[in-house]
Amino acid sequence: MAAEAVDARQPEAGGNAPQVTVPDDELPRYAGRPVLFLLRYMRHRPLGHALVFGAVIVAVSCIVLSSYGIRHLVDLMTSSAPSRQVTSVWAAVGVLVGLILADNLGWRIAGWFAARTFVAVTGDIRQDLFRFLTGHSPAYFADRMPTSLAARIATAGSVSFTIENMLAWSVIPPALNVLLSVVLLLSVNVIMGSTTVVLAGALCFGMFRLAVRGRRLHGDYAAAAAGLEGETLDVMGNIALVRAFGMRNRERARFNALTQREMGERLKSLRYMEKLRMVHAAVTAALTAGLLVWAVLLWQWQEATVGQVVMIITLGFAVLHGTRDLALSMVETIQHNARLSEVLSSLLVPYDMPETPGATVPKGPVLGDIRFQNVSFAYPGGTSVLTDFNLHIGPGTRVGLVGRSGSGKSTVLALLQRLRFVQSGVIVLDGHDIRDLTDDALRACLSVVPQDVSLLHRTVMENIRYGRPDASDEEVRAAAAAAGCAAFIEALPEQFETLVGDRGVKLSGGQRQRIAIARAFLRNAPVLILDEATSALDTESEAHVQEALDRLMVGRTVIAVAHRLSTLRNFDRIVVMQDGRIVEDGAPAQLERQNGLYSQFLNRQVTQSQ
Repeated sequence: MAAEAVDARQPEAGGNAPQVTVPDDELPRYAGRPVLFLLRYMRHRPLGHALVFGAVIVAVSCIVLSSYGIRHLVDLMTSSAPSRQVTSVWAAVGVLVGLILADNLGWRIAGWFAARTFVAVTGDIRQDLFRFLTGHSPAYFADRMPTSLAARIATAGSVSFTIENMLAWSVIPPALNVLLSVVLLLSVNVIMGSTTVVLAGALCFGMFRLAVRGRRLHGDYAAAAAGLEGETLDVMGNIALVRAFGMRNRERARFNALTQREMGERLKSLRYMEKLRMVHAAVTAALTAGLLVWAVLLWQWQEATVGQVVMIITLGFAVLHGTRDLALSMVETIQHNARLSEVLSSLLVPYDMPETPGATVPKGPVLGDIRFQNVSFAYPGGTSVLTDFNLHIGPGTRVGLVGRSGSGKSTVLALLQRLRFVQSGVIVLDGHDIRDLTDDALRACLSVVPQDVSLLHRTVMENIRYGRPDASDEEVRAAAAAAGCAAFIEALPEQFETLVGDRGVKLSGGQRQRIAIARAFLRNAPVLILDEATSALDTESEAHVQEALDRLMVGRTVIAVAHRLSTLRNFDRIVVMQDGRIVEDGAPAQLERQNGLYSQFLNRQVTQSQ
């Protein structure tokens, strides 16, 4: 497993690249613009949406034309010589039956294709948002509640699905119904048709304006609902901490308060919608009664046939009820639109650490030659951590970073992993500025064994294979054996197929560390980063882990941060840091003989251990 065997030209272990519907660099432009966002995904599947909405248009057209067919049938049956119209009557019945069948068929076709198309759009949105979210730097997640972000991804998919369904079944049908009904009304009586158009248009416009005014209420409810869901997931994920400090009652009280807030915001949103419904119901009732009286007067004045009166009444009801349905649907759509807007504004934040345009991958195998050249860095709002920091680590060299807390050791590791960007200077890996490498190429060069090991709620086999997903079972088992964890894995209930629990809670600290080492063995990267890998372990566990680390370090460039200086005795160099600068640099034995910081640290630990 020599470092020379690693070729950084290979993409980061992770399997096939995810499907991309909207590129990452384009997604932020849709923050707070839910309509354009959804339209982008609808255009990605044009055929499916054309079939759905086309079938809906055909079905609604058949419904409206049925009113004309009924008028024609009634006029034939009430003519002065109905016996002479028998053939025509049955022909009219046939046409009417055909319209009814086409209407039903249209809805079924629309439903069949909508089931596939709308669900596919939901999947596209969730995949793109998840991909985009995982591209953020750790600083983004440190400032936000990750569980709430995860909940928002699910919300974005479900709300988009709801909006598409409302467009297909609740917005387009009444809108088209009103439009075609008005055309037929105009064919009977221009004044009546024009009046209906004006009144229906004014009603729709008024309802829409009122609905838009309630957008802030809907947005407040969406934010409260997302916050409540995030808080719930956060507490459930840290239930051991809650119980350890006896905070169950306090968390219950906090949850109740958040629930009351969410319920209050939802009540405001729903009551506003209900007020709109009440206003629309009163106006619609008055207009419907007026249209009915008008139609009967036309018949009384012999300006309309019985069939026309029937059609006018039918179409009038369709227009007025259609405007009601359309207005209410628009109100609900705006409510869901506000929820989607809140989600997109939260998730589609531009990357604070974007990949450099034109980033490349190293050519040939990576040896692990690392240089920090005049590097300076300060955390946002804080004082400088590193100032003109210079450090060269040759290929295959083991270097330990030592210093008091706050001296900059962890910052050096974070900058090398590009978890943060240097503010001046450059970090070079085998002659390449790490900012000029693709993220996948850089990650392929690094293996990390941290103090707080991250394990997924998956099997032992899957967690080790996370280092290289294309590895065979035999390679995973070999890595486990090299890390010295095969024995305890074989003792687990289902051995390599045992679920480790949330964050590896079913395993001890030493076991989790050795799983992480096995993962690093499998990854076989030329540069190994050890961040306090043994500091949280008991003496026996530390001995097992240190043996595995000694095997892992062979043939690799190693950078280790450790407070237990005994773990660094076999290293080639010790770099002692203070206030972001290197104050001592040399072999462990050399620094022991000097009366410097390293010697002081070592003597203090020896005294404490006695």
